[in-house]
Amino acid sequence: MISPQRRQEIIDSLRRGTVPQRSLDAFAVGLEGFSAALEEALAGVERGQGSFKAVRGEYGSGKTFFARWLQEKAKKRGFATAEVQISETETPLHRLETVYRRLVDRLSTADTPQGALRRVVDGWFYALEEEILAAGQVEEGDETQLLARTNEQMENRLREITKNAPSLAAALRAYRTAIVEEDPATAEGLIAWISGQPNVAAGIKRKAGIKGDMDHFSALSFLQGLLVILRDSGHPGLLLVLDEVETLQRVRTDVRDKGLNALRQFIDEVDSGRFPGLYLLITGTPAFFEGPQGMQRLAPLAQRLNVDFATDARFDNPRAVQIRLPGFNLAKLGQVGRNIRDLFARGATAEARIRQLADDAYIDDLARAVTGHLGGKVGIAPRIFLRKLVSDVLDRIDQFPDFNPRAHYALTLSDGELTEAERNLRAVSAVDEIELQL
Repeated sequence: MISPQRRQEIIDSLRRGTVPQRSLDAFAVGLEGFSAALEEALAGVERGQGSFKAVRGEYGSGKTFFARWLQEKAKKRGFATAEVQISETETPLHRLETVYRRLVDRLSTADTPQGALRRVVDGWFYALEEEILAAGQVEEGDETQLLARTNEQMENRLREITKNAPSLAAALRAYRTAIVEEDPATAEGLIAWISGQPNVAAGIKRKAGIKGDMDHFSALSFLQGLLVILRDSGHPGLLLVLDEVETLQRVRTDVRDKGLNALRQFIDEVDSGRFPGLYLLITGTPAFFEGPQGMQRLAPLAQRLNVDFATDARFDNPRAVQIRLPGFNLAKLGQVGRNIRDLFARGATAEARIRQLADDAYIDDLARAVTGHLGGKVGIAPRIFLRKLVSDVLDRIDQFPDFNPRAHYALTLSDGELTEAERNLRAVSAVDEIELQL
């Protein structure tokens, strides 16, 4: 049973036209076929493997929903997760230091929805201390010796990583000292530096004996270190989602080629075993995977991700390196609407009226109407359909005793509430409806 708080989070997100962050199982439709293969892959990551998956789907097919649904599955197994939107200006893929920074900003665990790095690091040092105390390596109450032994243990755990990024251990050691000495400004500055933030004060870096900022190459070593810290602090792995990689198609040719090469490098590193405990998921449109401005520009990357989708979609292999999301149809759209109607009605004062006035037939009619306004493209309709259902229909039934959607509500769609892709489909639909006098 979903809690009232989670229920409200879902409804509020749909009212805003966004994908909820949590509890997606409450209304997910059509993803059951992937579940067993994904659980199998997550179990492999728990055992110390690295794993990679590409997800393809047209705009509106539910790629972001799928990614967050998988993140929930991972968190139930104790994983940390992070979702990073690839962007030409804010998160260019060819600058992995920026990707790492966004990863840390959005690092999430079951009990910390975002920005979990400091809590994870503190938990790691606590776990190291407990190991040392349990082994009787220091006398109880000897804080100086405990600090020294903890630093030794930390450097032992990071030995392989510090060969390429010695500054990481130095920053962590100085951070731990700042905590013991109750120097919060230094501790905050060092966590910011470990997070990949630029412009950390030079004085703080001098205290740790470190210089400069993170670059493209050190970002990968820092990610290795983060995976060690996560595992030692009780998280068996990290699910990293790189969403909307198709944005690479819209950048300058040189930037696009750098981004594709960075993605190839990252995937090769995962496959080589450099990142035990990492599950890397990327999402993109079919045009990115197949078109001349996307993955096909870099043959090694295209070969690595190639999957034959000529066979009937019913027989798609969910274990393949690339999977395609099933197309949405009106039946699935109606089922999602009924799931949301039931979730909304549960516990509402007007529950009986909601179920009566927004019955299955009405929800199916609304789904057909929204889809019709969007050129008949069901795949692009879920976001605006659910927003209209919640905000224009269910909210009104709940608040106004005399409101009847069949009598008092007529669907309207304005350009201001539609995304660019939705507006484009609406324009195509309108053109198709014009009668030409020949």
